Amino acid sequence: MNKTIRRASVFALLLVLALLIRATWVQYYDGQALADDKNNRRNAIETYAEPLGNIIVAGDSVTGSTRTKGGDLAYKRTYKNGKLYAAVTGYASQAYAPTQLEGIYQDVLNGTDNRLKTIMGTVTGKRADPGNVVTTIDPDVQKAAYRALGGNKGAALAIDPKTGKILAVVSTPSYDPTTLTDANTAGTAWKQLNADSDKPLTNRALRQPLPPGSTFKLVVAAAALEDGLYKNVDEHTDSPDPYTLPGTTRVLANENKSAPCKDASIRVALRFSCNNVFGKMAVDLGQDKVKAMAEKFGFNDDKQDVPVRAYASVYPSDMDKAQTALSGIGQFDVTATPLQMAMVSAAIANGGKLVSPHLVSQITDSGGDVLQNYDDGTDSKEIVSSSTAEQLQSAMETVVKDGTGTNALIDGVTVGGKTGTAQHGENNSKTPYAWFTSYGKSDSNGKEVAVAVMVEQSDAARSEVSGNGLAAPVAKAMMQAALK
Repeated sequence: MNKTIRRASVFALLLVLALLIRATWVQYYDGQALADDKNNRRNAIETYAEPLGNIIVAGDSVTGSTRTKGGDLAYKRTYKNGKLYAAVTGYASQAYAPTQLEGIYQDVLNGTDNRLKTIMGTVTGKRADPGNVVTTIDPDVQKAAYRALGGNKGAALAIDPKTGKILAVVSTPSYDPTTLTDANTAGTAWKQLNADSDKPLTNRALRQPLPPGSTFKLVVAAAALEDGLYKNVDEHTDSPDPYTLPGTTRVLANENKSAPCKDASIRVALRFSCNNVFGKMAVDLGQDKVKAMAEKFGFNDDKQDVPVRAYASVYPSDMDKAQTALSGIGQFDVTATPLQMAMVSAAIANGGKLVSPHLVSQITDSGGDVLQNYDDGTDSKEIVSSSTAEQLQSAMETVVKDGTGTNALIDGVTVGGKTGTAQHGENNSKTPYAWFTSYGKSDSNGKEVAVAVMVEQSDAARSEVSGNGLAAPVAKAMMQAALK
């Protein structure tokens, strides 16, 4: 072999080796990235080649799959009572990334979760039969909240204080997820939903923190009792009325001008929702102690998964004394979700212990065998002592029996609650937010429930917007459904 042929042979061999190395690289290193690429049509084809697994509420599927009439996607997602459960399920779309439980458990529902694989499936590479997601939702509580909110813009959430099970998650106005499932029609629905000023795609129960108003006074009261600033809810406080915000000439007024708020006890101050008491109490405690208590309840937690990631409720830092006073009545930069305020009532109702709230009970395979049980070993932590919890329960029950929360009274049920009407807009120029958080304990069957309701906007006249008028009736309907 002459020198020229030998060199050409070596060069050709190097080219072949380079091609082999590149093919190996693409196959084994770039392959997974290409497979996971959102623009890879094969993923959608494979996902919708067979019916998806289902999301279960009280033993019944609230999702389904139906055969398509054309194209390369054989099936599409369907929903039963889609608007009712949209804040729970989210949507699985041929055109858009899945949301809520559909997104979190996408691998379980499409059969790609490794826990679903059989030995034969591992050998053959065949996709497993999809699994199911069993929720903690009580359909009666969910329906009661949805109906009671009606045409109002708002949200409601219910928790079982003993177990942490979330019994209802409702956000209104809602939307029908079915309109987003078909790639051929989803675009039009998507544009309409995003153009809607009421933002129906926003999960207000979990992902829209707003000023909680006077419902936050429960957190300040808990801090005062735990700190020893006041020994019990019936001890008189040091609370001038009117109370001038420190360093300003602004007076922190009370809604009820004739209420006995001067030096009122915590019980009386909660009953009449005295701003002067809790504004000064927050200043006396100092923002650090109030913040510490708020964070024990769950504020400032940006990793609150239920398992849907909830937006953090916020108690701010670096405030002056006037701002600290305003934070004591749930204003300034304090924000909360209905989830957060339901957690506050749940911890108080449960003797001071907060059981981690969760929306999913079990993950199962197609045959019903449990892959993961979220009801076992649920974490709990002590937020306040049992004596503080008992004191707050007593005061909250006074609010419902004789105070601002009488619309939540239920025969045969011990109800404790707190109203809130949060200012909205510069100089309170916009319609206030109406809040109510409460717990109910059946006197006959031992059942318990904690709820929070927020009405962001309604048809009521501004003068009629209040936690008792708009939010408490929703909470009452939910508690009745949960405790029957």
